[in-house]
Amino acid sequence: PSDMNTIKEYSVEQFFNSKTYSGGFFSPKEDKLLVCSYVEGVLNLVEIDIETREERILTQSKKESFIANSYFPNDNRIVFTHDNGGDENNHIYCLNTNGEIIDLTPFEDSCNRYIKWNSNHDGILYLSNKRDKRFFDLVEIKVNQDCSDITYTVLYENNSGLSPEAISNDYRYIAIQKYITSDITEMYLFDKEKDDLQTLFSKESKTINRPCFFSNGSLFYLTHEGSDFLYLKKYDIETGKSETVYQEDWDVENAKLSENQQYLILNINRDATSVVKMFEIDTMKELILPSFSNSNVMVALPSKSCKQIRLSINSTIALNDIHIYNLETEQLTKLTSSLNPEINEEHLTEAKVIRYPSFDGLEIPAIYYQPKNASEENKVPGLIWVHGGPGGQSRKTYSPLLQFLANSGFAVLAVNNRGSSGYGRTFFRQDTRKHGEDDLQDCVEAKKFFASTNCVDMDKIGISGGSYGGYMTMAALAFKPTEFKVGVNVFGVTNWIRTLQSVPAHWEDFKNTLYEKMGDPYTDDIERLKRISPLFHADKIEKPFMVLQGANDIRVLQVESDEIVDAARKNGIEVDYLVFDDEGHGFLKKENQIKGYGKVKLFLDKWLKGKN
Repeated sequence: PSDMNTIKEYSVEQFFNSKTYSGGFFSPKEDKLLVCSYVEGVLNLVEIDIETREERILTQSKKESFIANSYFPNDNRIVFTHDNGGDENNHIYCLNTNGEIIDLTPFEDSCNRYIKWNSNHDGILYLSNKRDKRFFDLVEIKVNQDCSDITYTVLYENNSGLSPEAISNDYRYIAIQKYITSDITEMYLFDKEKDDLQTLFSKESKTINRPCFFSNGSLFYLTHEGSDFLYLKKYDIETGKSETVYQEDWDVENAKLSENQQYLILNINRDATSVVKMFEIDTMKELILPSFSNSNVMVALPSKSCKQIRLSINSTIALNDIHIYNLETEQLTKLTSSLNPEINEEHLTEAKVIRYPSFDGLEIPAIYYQPKNASEENKVPGLIWVHGGPGGQSRKTYSPLLQFLANSGFAVLAVNNRGSSGYGRTFFRQDTRKHGEDDLQDCVEAKKFFASTNCVDMDKIGISGGSYGGYMTMAALAFKPTEFKVGVNVFGVTNWIRTLQSVPAHWEDFKNTLYEKMGDPYTDDIERLKRISPLFHADKIEKPFMVLQGANDIRVLQVESDEIVDAARKNGIEVDYLVFDDEGHGFLKKENQIKGYGKVKLFLDKWLKGKN
């Protein structure tokens, strides 16, 4: 371990005032990139000149975060989306070259999801629940030069909870998915010409079949047919035969086709690390991309001409930075520098993947952040971190919060308990209808890993997490009241009956999947849901905890947090409670991140370090 005196401790402001770049879309002339970056404390649209690296701020929203989608194909107008205060009702907007913003989907209480430009580059494809709040139709928008004339064409009307996922270039075929359970889907092929819906893979196949894109008369799709992991196959529409395109012993998470139809781009999740591969679609010859030591290539996006590729690079000690790789010259250019220059990377903790046995011998993967000043002589408090979901995964990527906590002297173990994605179908199924039981025990057993390091003070272990991880935090305090000294619940479920009964309308196609995994609140499952809901067992909570909540959260309603806080306080438990009036399920505003996570550190300092 480094000499503890040489490790600088940075403030929450320093960590969260790093620059953040997401997206990265090429302009029509391929000389600029469109990104999102923090301006005025929220995400705004920024344009980066590829040659000079100069940044030009395009929007100055102070209230909502703007998410970049693309340039118009033949001019410098821009398509972007935003919701209102975290309500998840996204609209699609056009930013004209004169700075004027036009709502292309001005439909009240509608959620609109940008997909891409059509193959002719004269229309935007998107999903919208304007017609029926429960279901998303596939729609095309066409606009004239000044956006004064906007036309909408419904390409597929969804009346039964089917999810249109891909459309052929000639619009004849639409690939459709229907969720049956969290790991079983049906897949259909809709022939618009014949008005015929053909079942390609029914629920009897008992596998995921997820459409990706059409190319050369075939539908490319992800499946785990006969495998524990997702892999890529293609279905020949004419012959009805399928063949494997790419497979390995980790999940192929995503498959895309480059804009010029030349390259296949795959995202692979190898042991919580992101790997990107590119192949010529016709020959499957692999394109060798630059390699980055100890870093993930998160995204590879070729320009329209495929002469340049935008690479997004990330590691546990380095924020997402954008690089441009020129295929003709093989030159690699780093376009952005995200990490706050006040922070020295050498003072940050390079997280590592570890595994530990749980109560039944099942091996649990986790990401471990050990403070650089931790040692047998200088034992530090420990914090178990649980991801969202259910079914999410902690990855080997940069987390300003976890780095901030590690830099502040807390050993953090981001647990991928049973039921997490990324480790195969068998592992994913291990916690179905066992939430708050077996997966909670995985988190308790994680303490044994802390003990094995000889660097963690075993009398000072807390638990924290967001969303489903917030639920696990409260479940730990209610059902294992002596195991953890403190908890930090970030917008976590505390009453599964209410949460499952108040699923947002536009989750209709996914609702039964959630019920299958957690339990149906309108059946006898209600007894089990009550048994695993911390709210009904708040009298068992003995330890102090903190709660952070967004008032506009439509997934975990504020009442979930209000009630658990009230119940615990009535029993004399000390609770810190922080509600953000302008946030939803996740905190996007820089000011709120700094305030909220700064208070988390102070709370942990008090209860795990004994600082007043």
